Amino acid sequence: MHLDGGLKLSIAQRSSAGLKPFNEDSLGARVPEGSLLTTKGAVAAIADGVSAAEAGKEAAESCITGFLNDYFSTPESWSVKRSAQQVLNALNRWLFAQGQGYAQAEKGYVSTLSVAVFKSQLAHLFHVGDSRIYRLRDGALEQLTRDHARRISPEHAYLTRAMGLDVNLDVDYRSVDICCGDLFLLSTDGIHDVLPDEQIRQRLAEASGALEPACEQLIDDALAAGSKDNLSCQLLRVEALPLADADDVYQQLSALPFPPPLPPGAVVDGLRIEEELHASPRSQLYRVVDTRNQRQLVMKTPSLLYLDDPAYIERFVLESWIAKRLEHPAVVSVVEPPQRPSCLYYLAEYIPGQSLAQWMAARDRSAVSEAVAVLSQLAKGLQAMHRRDTLHQDIKPDNVMMDGDGRVRIIDFGSCHVAGLAEIAVPLERDHILGTAQYSAPEHVLRKPPSARADQFSLAVVAFEMLSGTLPYEGKLEQCRSAGDYSRLQYVSASDYNPHIPYWMDRALKRALSINPDLRYHDIAEFMHDLHHPNPSYQAREFQPLVHRNPLRFWQGVSAVLLVALLWSLSR
Repeated sequence: MHLDGGLKLSIAQRSSAGLKPFNEDSLGARVPEGSLLTTKGAVAAIADGVSAAEAGKEAAESCITGFLNDYFSTPESWSVKRSAQQVLNALNRWLFAQGQGYAQAEKGYVSTLSVAVFKSQLAHLFHVGDSRIYRLRDGALEQLTRDHARRISPEHAYLTRAMGLDVNLDVDYRSVDICCGDLFLLSTDGIHDVLPDEQIRQRLAEASGALEPACEQLIDDALAAGSKDNLSCQLLRVEALPLADADDVYQQLSALPFPPPLPPGAVVDGLRIEEELHASPRSQLYRVVDTRNQRQLVMKTPSLLYLDDPAYIERFVLESWIAKRLEHPAVVSVVEPPQRPSCLYYLAEYIPGQSLAQWMAARDRSAVSEAVAVLSQLAKGLQAMHRRDTLHQDIKPDNVMMDGDGRVRIIDFGSCHVAGLAEIAVPLERDHILGTAQYSAPEHVLRKPPSARADQFSLAVVAFEMLSGTLPYEGKLEQCRSAGDYSRLQYVSASDYNPHIPYWMDRALKRALSINPDLRYHDIAEFMHDLHHPNPSYQAREFQPLVHRNPLRFWQGVSAVLLVALLWSLSR
């Protein structure tokens, strides 16, 4: 992947039982190789099994091994926050369930847990309990977590939050920027409860070379200060960050040359060009044949107009990366090339059939149920994308293919927003592709944070067009450039264009097409349910004056009446 490399960490960790017969602390770290370091980051975690719990040691070990294993198994497209919270909630439920075998749950599988995920130029911190995370920067020590503990005496405290303590988990989360030279400390209370911050700061400031001696010294200092608990610490120093030079990034992105225009009969990497399917200012699509097995495929190539545009090249490179991680019957599949590519392109399955736009132009709008069935397939494909923290952001009839059996495929991932990739900083100005204006949600145009409700809006535009034969808001969406423009839009009922559309279905469309995303459905599944099943709250048709339902027709009618009255008065 073009975003590989750059993040380098030095890591050291130590754990000691101290004066106790058993060590109930646990700690671990993992720095993956290759693209996983870019998409998931490096992880350090520390846990302190609660001494009062009979299975505190097992709980701490389960927290560390469970998190390190399961976090890296979450989809690469997920954000760090979503990935970690999913894993933490599952771990907590398991620990809590295990603890139900004890007379008191708080005496079972209970542990603190602090996790630091280093990704791109941020450290993502997750914390529950009274273990801690510190950062030393430019000689200044900062505690980045707050203790979830209530002290009842100088010697005794109890945890207010911990893993396995309750079926519901409340985890502190924050992200902080990282710089070269930053030194992070993760510690259990056996160290930081007895050592003052200044002493910790001095020890960390002295750790200019190898970190192992500093870990050992912190444990020795805590024991000398009278620590009677288990003692554990991790030190992580940021040695290098991902590429910060735009020229270096462009060098990686442009490693493969752009292919020239490809005439029929040309052969590229064992792929014979059959015909050009589509060409636009941004890309070309060709139908090709794999000469090894005669399989028909689609080749997408970048436009030579963007030869020197690193943001464009990055987005093109990421298209295939995104598609490979969206395995679903309603999403087009990306195919590996027969050999190492000699130029920049990617391959997808060939779908003999027609676009949704072509299908819509030929269908009978009275077949409402047929349209809803197609929309259901499209919705399932979008839901699969959303489960991967991926927004399409350019849903329109031209970006949906239908094969001869009526099966839907979503295509074109050039405008996708992937939460996990959005966290990766690059030193270039990423282009802001809004998709197609007449199908785009207002928040895209107004440059507001994207969400799944934006895709819901685009799906509703397609649904309205399929059912009514025209675009919603009288086709004026593409003219809007400001919040004021959107506020002046008036919704015209789809049933005004197609009387076969039931009232309750139109109400569902109206809600999904709300200009304010907060007024739309919570997710696409709810929208599709209301398109299939009459919502009881939509059953009773509420009377609306014509001036509200269709202002244009109202004033046309008023004008006609006034004209008739005028002509009548003149004839007298």
